[in-house]
Amino acid sequence: MSLPVKMGLFYAAIFVGTGASSPYMPVWFAHQGLSGAQIGLILSLPMLVRVISAPLIALWADSFALRRTALVFLGLGVAVLYGLMALPLGFAGWAVVWFAASSAFSTISPLTDVIVLSRARRDGFNYGWPRGIGSAAFIVANLVVGWLLTRGSAEVVLVWITGAAALAAVTAWVLLPPDPVHETGGRRGFADRWAGLGELLRDGGFMLTVVSAGAIQSAHAFYYGFSTLAWKAQGIPESTTGVLWAVGVAVEIAFFWFLEPWRRRLGARRMLVLGGAAGAVRWGAYAFSPPLALLFPLQALHALSYAATFLAALQLTERLSTPRNASAAQTINSALSSGVLMGFATLASGPLFDHFGAKGYLLMAAMCVAGTLGAVRLYGVQRLDPI
Repeated sequence: MSLPVKMGLFYAAIFVGTGASSPYMPVWFAHQGLSGAQIGLILSLPMLVRVISAPLIALWADSFALRRTALVFLGLGVAVLYGLMALPLGFAGWAVVWFAASSAFSTISPLTDVIVLSRARRDGFNYGWPRGIGSAAFIVANLVVGWLLTRGSAEVVLVWITGAAALAAVTAWVLLPPDPVHETGGRRGFADRWAGLGELLRDGGFMLTVVSAGAIQSAHAFYYGFSTLAWKAQGIPESTTGVLWAVGVAVEIAFFWFLEPWRRRLGARRMLVLGGAAGAVRWGAYAFSPPLALLFPLQALHALSYAATFLAALQLTERLSTPRNASAAQTINSALSSGVLMGFATLASGPLFDHFGAKGYLLMAAMCVAGTLGAVRLYGVQRLDPI
């Protein structure tokens, strides 16, 4: 089995869990009797603190000799924590356990990206192929667990994600290469790892990159939380909503798998600008409740607003980091994109939808404009110029 396929199967092990937890853990929490406000608080707390928790976990991950070792321990730890969720802990207990589990699980993907990006550059394969396998697994889990929920108890969600975390631990050891954390081998001291993190936080080019990409990615918050309700108010049934979401993920996978030559010619900075501009157009159009015929081509912009932005941020982050702070760099990038900025955007989306309906998308469009302006400024960062 080739290395890209092995890495793709590991991504699948990760996303087969998130494909169930992202849409369906609220169902499990509601089944336990929690209110909407309690569920929102439990889900948003890890996102809001991720900008702190993720770099700290990255520092811990870099204390091992091999990059995959931390992924094994993270998978096992998350499986245990998910198992503890089955206990009658109540709101406070579940909030604490979920905070720990979500904080740990959210770092697995960016830590994996460090390995895969390095190997893709060294061995000459397309990073998008293994990452696209993960996106496909997300769709499968979403559909299968949704089908199981219509025929059984909400407990199936907890069982599924616990098994997925355990699977991630096993496949991390079996499928990922034994790449060293430090190029010269051995373990790195805490002072060296802490210094590497400090270099990133003082790097204006790096911070501009992750904040700009984070603003564009976090603009998906209103879509993730309220697109179904907005479309329902427009008269579009849930069955069609499912098709629209599937179109978005399908073009994302196609972008990862089939557009590598175009992406190389375009370059990461242009991809980030293009992703931000596409997001501004997409969310600006959604604010005015376009007819169904226009929603499908607008959904196809997910390939740019999400996939192009995601990949550009990964590549730019890699260019602006060094081997000694690569893990911290990718986790900070992820913590802003799917963490604190996404958390604040999600919290704002609820009141926006309550008061303005689909017009709440306009704030998301404004976030994309701000991110795009930041991306344009990256043309002044000489370290990102073609070699």
